[in-house]
Amino acid sequence: MSAALPSLVAMQNVVVPASEPLDERDGRLSDEEKNDYRADTSVPSASSIELQKRWYEPPDSYESKHRWDPAATWTQEEETKLRRKLDIRVCAVACLCFAALQLDRGNISNALSDNMLVDLHMTTANYNTGMTIFYLCFLCAELPSQMISKKLGSDVWIPIQMMSWSAVAIGQVGLTGKSSFYATRALLGLIEGGFIADTILYLSYYYTAAELTIRLSWFWVTLTSTTIVGSLLATAIFQLDGVHGLEGWRWLFALEGTITFLIGFWAFFYLPASPTQTAGRFRGKGWFTEREEIIVVNKVLRDDPTKSSMHNRQGLSFGDLVRSLSDFDLWPLYLLGLTTFIAPSTVAAYFTLSLKNLGYSTFQTNLLTIPSSVLFIILNLSLAFASKRFRERVLLSSLSSWWVLVFLIVLITIPDSTNKWVKWALLSLITAYPYPHPILVSMNSMNSGSVRTRTVASSVYNMAVQSASLIASNIYQPSDAPYYHKGNRVLVGIVVANLVLYGLTKLWYIWRNHARAKIWDSWTLEQRDEYIRTTKDQGNKRLDFRFLH
Repeated sequence: MSAALPSLVAMQNVVVPASEPLDERDGRLSDEEKNDYRADTSVPSASSIELQKRWYEPPDSYESKHRWDPAATWTQEEETKLRRKLDIRVCAVACLCFAALQLDRGNISNALSDNMLVDLHMTTANYNTGMTIFYLCFLCAELPSQMISKKLGSDVWIPIQMMSWSAVAIGQVGLTGKSSFYATRALLGLIEGGFIADTILYLSYYYTAAELTIRLSWFWVTLTSTTIVGSLLATAIFQLDGVHGLEGWRWLFALEGTITFLIGFWAFFYLPASPTQTAGRFRGKGWFTEREEIIVVNKVLRDDPTKSSMHNRQGLSFGDLVRSLSDFDLWPLYLLGLTTFIAPSTVAAYFTLSLKNLGYSTFQTNLLTIPSSVLFIILNLSLAFASKRFRERVLLSSLSSWWVLVFLIVLITIPDSTNKWVKWALLSLITAYPYPHPILVSMNSMNSGSVRTRTVASSVYNMAVQSASLIASNIYQPSDAPYYHKGNRVLVGIVVANLVLYGLTKLWYIWRNHARAKIWDSWTLEQRDEYIRTTKDQGNKRLDFRFLH
């Protein structure tokens, strides 16, 4: 078996030998080209089975090796039925855990609408400092958390994170001023850091790359849905203001923290380690039949054979970390993660404060955040499905920045005396932008090319996104309140630079693929086979690897 685990015919990003070209539109084989190795109702050819035995056999350490079968076949109906079961058993639970994160991470915005800053004798500048501390700690925890997760297993580490941050969230009931606010922000950042990357890694055990893109869209729809539910919960919980001498925002932290702790406690016993390790004291005889396990394992490995190169309790070495961090082909995506979300994150972070400054009551403010969240869900799903339909990633993702740019320019040019409902509409439209995050996350995962790189790349990309939030929390300054004209002009400049970066990213991946194809296409079949057998190139550095864009 080759140490590089090449992907001659199965992997989405890899060129197929014997003059079977990949569909350039999305990196996948066409329907006619697939039937030689992937069984819907067909049987893989003898040559395909032999190739998988020679090049794709998982190492003995892989936890699902006993279900690997290069000759396995299944019908489309079986796969569809199993996918529904996975969505209920795995994806829905991951979304619930993500909802718990957003509930405890996002309720600070609701607390602001209930005069938390006034009660704690804090200023907007103090709040900015606290959020800066949170994001810095979040960033510092990303890679360590991912490495712990890879060693312990995502199924163990994710619930531990949830219960830990919930305890801190509940502890916010005792906030007395800026010092305690800074301390809890730091603890929350350190504990929550890495959670998103850990969860995405866990989902990748069950889904192919194409399936994962859509599931990630629902993943972030959950975030927005939680924002809506959180606003409604906050409106109700704030009615407890004064009960037992506690302000409404203190009740908010206490009750929502308790809810998320209970979810984490349940998840600790619920989450299995892998598709073939679902049996247990709290899960009975297991979720899947032997045949279903064979389908899950083989569909995932035929899509990406490198997923078997590390087992789910195997940690990363320092060398693995350095090689992954120095992968320059992924840095365009990291830069997009940094620059795409600064502008909308800035507006979103101050959305409730801006509405309060416009004269809306606490009750009105929380309800007025809901329409933008609903539109966000619609645009998020529309963008993801459009990407799948048109097989385009980078250019469609750039639509989000065009959307934000248009409404930011309008917001800057209208007079301060403009009706507050018009301003609410503009702010709502900016925060409801078409969300490209699921597409970019999926691209980052697929273009990593190996489990080791993917593990680190997920964290680094998320660090870039959180850095955007860190920058966003410091663009609006108290001296620029209440309309933040200077801040909005800065945001326009950032969005324009981001649009240029989208274009350069598209050109970069086109050039990289063309340069490799020029060499690969000039080789004979024997030369290609020799390269596959002897190369020391790994992951996305292989000449038969093609980047998706």
